Amino acid sequence: MSEAPERPTIPPARFGERIERARAAAGRAGFDALLVGVGPDLEYLTGYRAMPLERLTMLVVPTAGPATLIAPRLELTPARGCPAARGGFVELAGWEETDDAIALVAELLARALDRSVGSIDRLAVSDRLWAMHVLRLIDRIPSARLESAGPVLGRLRSIKDADEIELLRLAAAAADRVVARIASGRLVGRTEADVAREVRERLLAEGHELAEFSIVGSGPNSASPHHEASGRVIQPGEPIVLDIGGSLGGYGSDITRMVWVTGGDPAKGPDEAFLHLFGVLRTAQARATAAVRPGIACEAIDATARSIIDAEGYGERFMHRTGHGIGLEGHEDPYLVAGNRDPLQPGMAFSVEPGIYLEGRYGARLEDIVVCGPDGPIVLNRAPLDLLIVDGV
Repeated sequence: MSEAPERPTIPPARFGERIERARAAAGRAGFDALLVGVGPDLEYLTGYRAMPLERLTMLVVPTAGPATLIAPRLELTPARGCPAARGGFVELAGWEETDDAIALVAELLARALDRSVGSIDRLAVSDRLWAMHVLRLIDRIPSARLESAGPVLGRLRSIKDADEIELLRLAAAAADRVVARIASGRLVGRTEADVAREVRERLLAEGHELAEFSIVGSGPNSASPHHEASGRVIQPGEPIVLDIGGSLGGYGSDITRMVWVTGGDPAKGPDEAFLHLFGVLRTAQARATAAVRPGIACEAIDATARSIIDAEGYGERFMHRTGHGIGLEGHEDPYLVAGNRDPLQPGMAFSVEPGIYLEGRYGARLEDIVVCGPDGPIVLNRAPLDLLIVDGV
């Protein structure tokens, strides 16, 4: 195991700043309050990774008055220990097992806004708030129109600060090392599932708290973008898609590299058709990455990659977006896809991962995590993007 570099710690004051930015953004959007349930939005605003229970845990951020973290009594100790609570940026309100937690939310809102529950107008609810809680909010506060807080919180979360970018860089470096170890080890004769298990073990050994996915797609399975590693035995003379990732310090890794295994037989190297396909993909990924800069529309990055693949006749074989944001979630804003005209901004972090898939034959994908810097792309992954031709024995 590599010696883990020191990780940055996000100070409690930063969570207070995030709450105030979220409050201001909600006010500008015309909301009376933000209601944030368990999930990455809550973790972003408070540093609290709460257990996803049927018992309500919710951060209530009215546009006037204090922010309050509501938690069931049996969860008050970890809630009290979160950075936002330790820093005094949220008040705590516990509820007993027989209490009506949604009624507590309504009371807090009425008190903070200095109006009756029946006059509450618009509430922004986090995208991960369970439907059972949303339905009870509708019953308890029928005057309110409940809308997604995604446009408010997603915009804030998409701009990473220096500490977040460093955590993403550390996660990327750890994933780079795992790819190198897997590609240089034995692959031929092993099942995809066995290699995937090794990937997960190595990600954890490299400091990840979670090894969330390990796509190992060999031979014809490489043409399935989200292939579930199976009992298929890897054979000489075929490609392998390695798409792996998880979270380190709460922030995600996600890398895809291509390996071709020969079994030690030079005659079982990649054929000309695959080399052409891979060359097109390599060019598309490189040019899409190079196009990253502040002000360019997200869809323009997608169009850059897609135009190269289209021109070589593989357009219909590239069936997914070019990239997705990454941070506390593996997939978050911004999305690099046709129709998304939002401009990139410094601090946005996302994947650049075009792919070409020939069903029943083989496929390929290349993926780096990229940050939009003030003058262009900052590529966090350092593993070579070239086709890794290995013996695999």
